Amino acid sequence: MRVIPMTAPWDTVLQRTLLWLAAASALACQGSSKSASAATARDTAAKAATFVAANWRPPTEADIPNDSLGAAIRRGLYLIRFTPESLPAYATSSLRCTSCHQNDGTKASAAPLTGAHARYPKYMTRSGAVIGLADRVNYCFTRSLAGNVLPPESRQMNDILAYLAFISHDVPVGTNLAGASGLVSMKDTLVGDLARGETIFKRECVACHQADGQGNAAFPALWGPKSFSIGASMAREERAASFVWHNMPQSKPGSLTPQEAFDVAAFVNSHPRPDSPGKETDWPSGGAPKDVPYATKGHEPHRPPASLLARRTPDRAIVPTPPEVDGGAKREH
Repeated sequence: MRVIPMTAPWDTVLQRTLLWLAAASALACQGSSKSASAATARDTAAKAATFVAANWRPPTEADIPNDSLGAAIRRGLYLIRFTPESLPAYATSSLRCTSCHQNDGTKASAAPLTGAHARYPKYMTRSGAVIGLADRVNYCFTRSLAGNVLPPESRQMNDILAYLAFISHDVPVGTNLAGASGLVSMKDTLVGDLARGETIFKRECVACHQADGQGNAAFPALWGPKSFSIGASMAREERAASFVWHNMPQSKPGSLTPQEAFDVAAFVNSHPRPDSPGKETDWPSGGAPKDVPYATKGHEPHRPPASLLARRTPDRAIVPTPPEVDGGAKREH
């Protein structure tokens, strides 16, 4: 420690001493922070090394704590269960989050949400950018629900994120659980037949989705203005076939053959459905999957629907790519 001559005025001595103490404290905190960060990294690595995905089970509604955070988690759960009823200005179709993410987002064969909180931010080839979990949620709102962007800063978005964190409890960061890539890929890519698909639809699907495909209060529309948009994963034939084969009909899932699932998917996706504003900028580096039903860079549409229905608020249906901000550094001229 530097010794300050007592010939200096007392207020100067005090000021310099306080400055020295502040600097020493900052250095100590910096060292402590680095040590804490290193310890956290070690703990995370150790947790990931000992984590056994097959033994992990998501918490249930009964596990939600009875406190302020628990209240947000419960609100988030109800938002994904009753999306159009709770957020009619943002979820404008007849679908709800649980229409695809079944069992409150915990079913492995139905695009599970479990572990999502541990996987984001991540790079998404469709958007050509690293996106956060709120943006991923908004892709569901704007594409699968054919709705509008839910403000990322809203309480409702934070409630949904709280629920996603809750059902990701104890999953180490970066861990991919079963179903982490969304719908389970079909073993074979088959060619769906529309005529056969119509026959199967009339036999297996009309009880819930009605002959006109418009569903009812409990089951969503599969085409038309209240269904998912062309930009949704379900508008891709293989993705829809996977969902059908693993989960439909709900009274006897798995009863269809893979070929029948492709036939139904082809029939359903041949009908008119909402447009997806900005879809032409998807996969900006190329490489769109073969069954994407609209044109992107280097990709021709695969069996597009009969027609696309205009969105009422197209300007609110695009999730913006995360912007690059000016860091504020001074520039020499």
